[in-house]
Amino acid sequence: MTPLRFALAQGVLLADALTALRTVGLDVSRLGEDRRLLVPSGDIEYVLARPSDIATYVERGAADLGIVGKDVLMESAARVLELVDLRFGACRFVVAAPRDALERSLDEYRHLGSLEVATKYPRVAEEHFRRRGIQVEIVKVAGSAELAPQVGLADWIVDLVATGATLAANDLAVVEEIATSTARLIANPSAYQLRREEIAPLAERLASWAAGR
Repeated sequence: MTPLRFALAQGVLLADALTALRTVGLDVSRLGEDRRLLVPSGDIEYVLARPSDIATYVERGAADLGIVGKDVLMESAARVLELVDLRFGACRFVVAAPRDALERSLDEYRHLGSLEVATKYPRVAEEHFRRRGIQVEIVKVAGSAELAPQVGLADWIVDLVATGATLAANDLAVVEEIATSTARLIANPSAYQLRREEIAPLAERLASWAAGR
């Protein structure tokens, strides 16, 4: 049988992901030795990719397993199995507004027409405001959403925050929290059925590791 292919997100989640895999007995020693993005290691083949691509690789069967933030899964709506909440990489999706606009409540905006919201996460933002019954115009940005209210591009923002320090530095405050996000172990549904004897014990070990953190 071919090696189990495991996709890992480069960036802030990688160090904790490697710690988790190392702790449950997987060999991750060859990762980071060079610039290779496809790294064989015995019965496992690691794929290193951008966080936003991990869910796509797993959904389409290019990888059997992956570790990725819940934020990516919410935005992509990828058809994958979430096997384990790994409990690291915690952050929050929030709605934020300029501090001097906080006195205007969300309910008021229902009567004021469309609210312009800048975000890198249009799916998350649209679903949230639709549930709240508030009409919005989504302004998709690729960079720092915090800039948008300062230059008149949008009224509010939807963004992913860890500490909130960047919001505070740009005179923004949290209006409400949409959801929390942590790293998840995900699997391709077909791969999970075909290779359950390999994947299920690994998921159980990772769940035990996460529970003991």
